[in-house]
Amino acid sequence: MAYVIAQPCVDVKDKACVDECPVDCIYEGVRSLYINPNECVDCGACEPVCPVEAIFYEDDVPEEWAWYKDAAVSYFDEIGDLGGAADAGPLGKDPAGVTALPPQSRA
Repeated sequence: MAYVIAQPCVDVKDKACVDECPVDCIYEGVRSLYINPNECVDCGACEPVCPVEAIFYEDDVPEEWAWYKDAAVSYFDEIGDLGGAADAGPLGKDPAGVTALPPQSRA
């Protein structure tokens, strides 16, 4: 895995990262976006365009959000490698940890 989208994306889903991703590996869930660790090529193009600074290289994810690494892996283990987010469209689900979060308000 290379990059991880963490809690600042929940209930925001700006999608600037989706437009920047050259390999179409950022998928849309109900409340957040997710980077497929099997499809990401570690280019880092998504990180600087995220307006809420939710994207981190896997070794740099803040400790309080470290569980997002495992959540992304298990999420894509469950749904599989779909070969591109654009063709997959919104997936209509989130990992259990994200689903359980209270609504995230943004000032």
